[in-house]
Amino acid sequence: MTFLASLASDEGEWRGLTEELAPSLRVSPVEVEKRIRNAVDLSRRMPRVLEAMREGQVELYGARRILAVTSPLSDEHARQVDALLSDKLASAPATSWQPRNLAQHAARLVEKIDPGGQAERARMARAGRRVELDHGPNAQSRLTAELPSEVASACYARVDAMARRLRRDGESRTLDQLRADVTADLLLGNDPGVRVPEAAAMVYLHMPIDAALSMSDSGCELDGYGPIPAAVAREIMTNTDSVWRKVLCDPATGQPLDLGRSRRRPNAAIRELVRVRDRECVVPWCRRPARHCDLDHQREWSAENGPTSAANTAPRCRRHHRMKNAPGWITRHDPLHGTSAITTPHGSTYTGRRRPVLAPKPTGPDDPPF
Repeated sequence: MTFLASLASDEGEWRGLTEELAPSLRVSPVEVEKRIRNAVDLSRRMPRVLEAMREGQVELYGARRILAVTSPLSDEHARQVDALLSDKLASAPATSWQPRNLAQHAARLVEKIDPGGQAERARMARAGRRVELDHGPNAQSRLTAELPSEVASACYARVDAMARRLRRDGESRTLDQLRADVTADLLLGNDPGVRVPEAAAMVYLHMPIDAALSMSDSGCELDGYGPIPAAVAREIMTNTDSVWRKVLCDPATGQPLDLGRSRRRPNAAIRELVRVRDRECVVPWCRRPARHCDLDHQREWSAENGPTSAANTAPRCRRHHRMKNAPGWITRHDPLHGTSAITTPHGSTYTGRRRPVLAPKPTGPDDPPF
């Protein structure tokens, strides 16, 4: 990366340079130009991320995710995000270095460094929504749609629910195959053969009351995605099809305590509270949304007489639910405090901590954690 940046002192010379390097690097000129641009941006705007790449802590895909998040920022603001991200990751668990986690950390720092520009960045990104067709080998192609995050999440939730309904009705196709086929049927106007309640396409938006009342422009998050501008969150909130649900949080920790429910079925209430509270599979490196996970007893129901309660329940995706009791795996999770530790059969231990739904109120002069 440093070498490419040193060659690309003048952007006007990039085209000739890309054509010259493409045969040597055995990639397309478009990819060479992308690498040059990444190298220049890293060396000028994100030097600490570049240093982490030299040390083998971040690979190119993760660096590109960070660059995509910080691309709308000025050079000065980008370097501030770079410094804060480096400081945060210095003491963070190994799973924080995964590309998606890096992008989420960077996104929160962008909001912290330049909160006033968040709404405009989102508007520009939404103006670029598009559909792309990329033909691949073996008579397979990829159809990609770039959509507002809440729309994409609702689309996926609906397709997934329809696929799962078909699977329960006896379909032998895999869930991946069913999701692909249902998507194609819907786009082509065909009947996928199942009706799904609108609630199946539910998307959670976490929003502080002061942001909802336009008294603040921070703290809004789309479940499964991350921070979104308060202006966009208010648009989602005021949509005529949106359903509001009160979530009571502890101001000191930001963790949800109650759903303000009026339902009589406690089992359903516990399931919903746990999914709102934990948001994702509790295995530190897994980002499977909680609504697509199994709800697992931390203390086993039969062997350890564990209660069915929010304090003893956590979401685990099907894969990690099965792995929990596999030989050699040691899993520890504290649902109350949201801490997890996984020890692999080879002895490596990974830790994670649940992010609060809302940022807790600071207890001292320092800024609240990001």
